[in-house]
Amino acid sequence: MDWKTLQGLLSGVNKYSTAFGRIWLSVVFVFRVLVYVVAAERVWGDEQKEFDCNHRQPGCTNVCFDHYFPISHTRLWALQLIFVTCPSLLVIMHVAYREDRERKNRLKNGENCPKLYSDTGKKHGGLWWTYVLTLFFKLAIEIVFLYLLHRIWESFDMPKLVKCDLKPCPNVVDCYIARPTEKKIFTYFMVGASAFCIVLIVCEIVYLICKRVFRSIQKCQKKKRSLTYSKASTCQCHARLDQPHYGKGKHTHVEALRASAPNLTLI
Repeated sequence: MDWKTLQGLLSGVNKYSTAFGRIWLSVVFVFRVLVYVVAAERVWGDEQKEFDCNHRQPGCTNVCFDHYFPISHTRLWALQLIFVTCPSLLVIMHVAYREDRERKNRLKNGENCPKLYSDTGKKHGGLWWTYVLTLFFKLAIEIVFLYLLHRIWESFDMPKLVKCDLKPCPNVVDCYIARPTEKKIFTYFMVGASAFCIVLIVCEIVYLICKRVFRSIQKCQKKKRSLTYSKASTCQCHARLDQPHYGKGKHTHVEALRASAPNLTLI
């Protein structure tokens, strides 16, 4: 697989990611992809040839190997890395959709028309939800693959000797795994890197949600302040209108008396 192509695609996500997202992407490509490509594939190599059993019954070695290694570590990690990085492409696609809408808006209404988005890459509205959903997808994928790795190989262990009594083996057969200690070290390293990525994803989700809640609270406080100010100014205007105007009130009273009694002589 060409990991450089995937890295080139995902490098654009850094422009729209938070600090936690940038750290996550660096950890994925430095401590997981690079280790996988450089070391892990060479350590595992052709596992079936190196899986040695002390019985030469035809088919026995193949059956035992398939029982203890239903899927290769390296292939499972490759699937994990592909599935865990692909959700980030949704963010790039959403930004591209926004930019396309802006382009069509300018073509339709002219270059000086109002913009649909203040910043196409800013995490507001639908892009915020897309970004958060990708984080939940990545979190679920990381947890599922860790569970599969733990389920298939108990406690991520790599024993030196396994015993097999499956048919067509005539009896209990001892089978030996090549380089079990080295494989165990790489397994623990990849599991630790995956766990660290889970922590980063959780931190980023909490950060984004807390930031969104804080902004909502700030907006509510600004609205309350503006309403309070408008009410106070309205009350002041009513108070000024209700105040008696002595000069004008006196003339109005005199005119009313004259209108009601025109023959009345005022002293």
